[in-house]
Amino acid sequence: MKNIPLVDLKAGFNPIKDEIMKAVGDVLSGMNLYLGPNCQAFETEFAPYCKTEYAIGVGSGTEAIQFSLMAYGVESGDEVITSPHTFFATAEAIVAVGAKPVFVDIDPLTYTISPEGIRENITRKTKAIIPVHMYGQAADMEPIQQISKRYGIPIIEDSCQAHGALYKGEKAGSLGDAGCFSFYFTKNLGGYGESGMVTTNNSAIADKIRLYRNHGHKSKFEHSVFGYNGRLDEIQAAILRVKLKYLDESNNKRTTVAERYNSLLKDIPLILPQEVSDRKHAYHLYVIRSVRRDKLQEYLNNVGIGTGIHYRTPVHLQPAAKVLGYKEGDFPEVEAACSEILSLPMYPELELDEQEYIAEKIKEFYSL
Repeated sequence: MKNIPLVDLKAGFNPIKDEIMKAVGDVLSGMNLYLGPNCQAFETEFAPYCKTEYAIGVGSGTEAIQFSLMAYGVESGDEVITSPHTFFATAEAIVAVGAKPVFVDIDPLTYTISPEGIRENITRKTKAIIPVHMYGQAADMEPIQQISKRYGIPIIEDSCQAHGALYKGEKAGSLGDAGCFSFYFTKNLGGYGESGMVTTNNSAIADKIRLYRNHGHKSKFEHSVFGYNGRLDEIQAAILRVKLKYLDESNNKRTTVAERYNSLLKDIPLILPQEVSDRKHAYHLYVIRSVRRDKLQEYLNNVGIGTGIHYRTPVHLQPAAKVLGYKEGDFPEVEAACSEILSLPMYPELELDEQEYIAEKIKEFYSL
């Protein structure tokens, strides 16, 4: 029996171990640990990667969303439209600024937010739209951009799963008014701790986020706003600078892994991921759907294959979200997906023989 994890972090670390250790060692030798040269350099490297003017390092993807909302003036009593099919942090950031998350259903093909659903839920209280680029595939941004322009509502992209993803040739993080990234260690571009980034072409927004991340600190003895401790750690920045050099190569390997899965699993009664023709999927996750999901997951775990569910309970049905007044049945596409989705092992170093073993065991399950 093989042992194949959902994600193998050591497999990604070992080939660049010497570079990583040198980068970390250089930081510790210099002891410039506070918004130091690596943070600044990583910002100047990540912005052109995303084809934006500015990139501002923060402590997490959650803070990236929260600070972006604050920078665009979203506050208590406002509404922010987003998808309930996302990691809980998307909604947490909205609530953290005092606003109300307004959820809409998803496109079942891409698992991303429905533009028509956004249009139907615009009110005078709507102050931002957060499309989530789910699993590594961009949301359908052109109609969302049209809605944004018509109503004057900023788009804050949740790009936390979409490093390097493309929509009509444009990078995730450059498709709205601000792009929010997480560098959590399992992400396509992941550090070895917590960190995040905001990308934007708006200099005033960039300046505000720099204030919010650093206690509102404008000059040595002046705090111009009440801010937060939300800085990008210098050691993480040094690590991410090394890993950014390999991101496109890594994403291409993920595409190869996905294409192999598509071939190996095509004759099994599953719904496989669909990459839309005008987009380039970054394959943060490879997510299948099965009406027998829970039994299939149990079977695969028992034969040494790691799996995940992203996510079993949609945000609108989480206990914390009861105050928002949603109920089961409100978003049928999201709820149907959450009852069937299963994430298979996905990382650039996944070998063909390991994928063949996974496919073999899935076929074995369906033959029982």
